[in-house]
Order: sequence, then C-alpha cells, then structure tokens
Amino acid sequence: MARVLLLSNTTGYQANAFKAAAERIGVEIVLASDRCHVLEDPWGDGAIPVRFQEPQQSAEKIADFARRYSIDAVVAIGDAPTMTAAFAAERLGLSFHPPHAVDACRNKWIARERFKATGLRMPWYKRFPADEDPAIASAEVPFPCVLKPLGLSASRGVIRANDKHEFNAAFKRIELLLAAADVRSSKQDSTQWIQVESYIPGSEFALEGLVTEGRLKVLALFDKPDPLEGPYFEETIYVTPSRLLSRDQHAIFGCAQSAISALGLQHGPVHAEFRFNEKGAWVLEVAARPIGGLCAKSLRFETEMALEELIIRHALGEDMSEIRRENAASGVMMIPIPAAGVYEGVENVAQAEKVKGIESVEITAKLQQKLVPLPEGASYLGFIFARGTTPEFVEEALREAHSKLQFQISAELKVV
Repeated sequence: MARVLLLSNTTGYQANAFKAAAERIGVEIVLASDRCHVLEDPWGDGAIPVRFQEPQQSAEKIADFARRYSIDAVVAIGDAPTMTAAFAAERLGLSFHPPHAVDACRNKWIARERFKATGLRMPWYKRFPADEDPAIASAEVPFPCVLKPLGLSASRGVIRANDKHEFNAAFKRIELLLAAADVRSSKQDSTQWIQVESYIPGSEFALEGLVTEGRLKVLALFDKPDPLEGPYFEETIYVTPSRLLSRDQHAIFGCAQSAISALGLQHGPVHAEFRFNEKGAWVLEVAARPIGGLCAKSLRFETEMALEELIIRHALGEDMSEIRRENAASGVMMIPIPAAGVYEGVENVAQAEKVKGIESVEITAKLQQKLVPLPEGASYLGFIFARGTTPEFVEEALREAHSKLQFQISAELKVV
C-alpha cells in the first residue's frame, strides 16, 4: 500500500478530507503536525510531531521516520507546513515544490522581486521595516496604495490607504498585528516588514491548479463577484466557471504560468490570486498549497472525484493532465465576521439550506468563540456551498441563503 505524508497545522476538516480520500483509493496517510497546537495523537496513529517554525529540523525528523517506514509522496495543506514539506521532499527524493520556491511564495517581497525580474506586470512596491516612522514612509509612496504584511495570507493585515492620514493609521495597525503572539511565534523574518504597493483597480480572481515539472494545469478559475476595493479585502464569494471572456481567462492563465516559472514551483497544487483590468492580468500572489479549509468542497471533478483525491493521486505520480472539472457551476461563500465580539449562535440555518441550489451551510464558529474581523482576524463564521446550471444561479443562491442567516454576536464575553 502506498504511503503519503500529509503535513497539516491541525486535524480539522481539510486533514480529515484528505484522510477520507486516501481511504477511498487504498492509500495510507501519515500525518505530520505541529504538536503544540493539537492533541498528542489526534488520529491514534502515531502521527509525527514536528515544529513548522523549524522546517529543516522537522524535515530531519520526517527523514528519520522514512528510514523505518517508506514514504511515497508528500502533501502539505496550509501555508505554515509548506516549507517543512519542501525540505522533507528534498531529503527523501520525492516530487514537491523546492524550498527556494516555497520561500518566495511565503514572502511577498521575494515574490515581487522574482516577478519583476521575469517581466511580469507589476505595481509600484517597496517594503519598510515595521518599526519605521509611517510619516517618513508615507512621503515615498503613491496614493492610493495597499499596505500588507510580507508573510501573512487570506487578506490578513491588508489595508488600502488613499492619503497620508490613512497610511499612517494603517501602518500603525499592521505594526500592532505583527507584534501579536500568534504572528511572532512563526519566527519568520517577514514579520519584521510591511510592504506597500500601488493599488491595482479591477476585478479579482482566484485560480486553482496543479503543477507538474513546472507546467501549470488549471483546475478552476473562480470569479470573486463582490468588489474588493478596500479599505479591507475580505473574500466572500467564489464562483466557477468564470464569466470572464475566454481570451481574458487565457491571459490570466498565461500570467499564472509565468508567475509559477518565476517562483520556481515544480510539483504540486497551487492557489493563486489575480487582478484583471484594461491593462491585462496582474498577479497578486501564488501559494504552494491547495485552496484552504472547507472551500475545497466547492470543487468536484469527473467521476465525482474530490480535490483531495486528485492531489493525492498527483503526488503519487499519476497523470492527471486529462482530468476535468464537473459540468455544473459551483461556488462557496465564506461567511464574513460583521463585527468583533463573542459568537452566541445562529438562526435560520435550515431555511438557508432550503434555498434552491444550496448544498449545505456549515457553521464553523464555536459558541463563546471570540470573533475578530479583518484586517486583524483570520477566520470566518462558516461556509455556504451551492451548485447549479450557471454561475449567475449559484451566486444568487449563495446571496439568498446568506440573507436568511441571523448571527448573534455579543460585545462582551460572558463569565460563567
């Protein structure tokens, strides 16, 4: 039986989905996870304890395991495990993205420098030390601009500024975010910097793909129909297939391939973000991992294959070049957190699930959970999934279902 090493921060939905996919096709999954954040042995299977903040040391622990039990492929989910996965695959002689490419994906400055050297369309950009005086920094930047931490993802800490006053406030806000315990614990040099880029107008898109020997296969292009114009950039609705003109979609695909080549990505899933306007396609970022969390449920391929199964098969060396997404349109809504507070519950989930085209409403927030919206936050209230004959139908179903949900969020944590 083939054995696949799965590197994951937690043992939540996405890890369990990979485990279920592996069981369907007769593949053994071995988990490597950061033990300081999860139970000692969450699956009761002797998972490998590692520290993703120490990727080379963690890769050596994995190599020790592989000397006793063979590993046939490496898969990583989430941003934090990708560097450990890259070093582990390199030590074991397995196909994956190389460490230098993963490092570039995890640092917006390095990525921009690689993209610029390749001749990709670039906004103005510059990085500043996080302890820089924002009043001095603001004298060097064009407006409007977007400030962003170098190493965070999912739009966390990304803020638009239209003038020096907004710039100063945004800079200080990001500086405080970078000082937060969960960010400092990553031990990344990128947490010491704030990147500023000129604002790129236009519509935003997300691309899901597989890379084999440096060549991209596009699995899906998602429209993001809600305007993402700031001051924050919280993602909500993803719908595929894209309604963009075919020639414009292919412009994004070409930009994606150029970005992948510039970064040096070689083998495995990628999730990339783009803007598109009258000048063409602009790459925002490329991640050396699949789409995060529950969102993968919005994708389904021929023979009812899930994204997780497709990734496992590809990691094991199967030819997935002919696989196609299902004919139906599909989409997901990441339910945004409307305000800071404490989650007390939600009403009308059953009514939302009765909306035509809705497959499920999955609330992931836990009772009494402290809710933090963007730009500081890094989570959602839950997810809504829909399928239908057209992207327009799917988008409308998602919006209608969301309108029925009534969340209770209190301002103060109750003391029991």
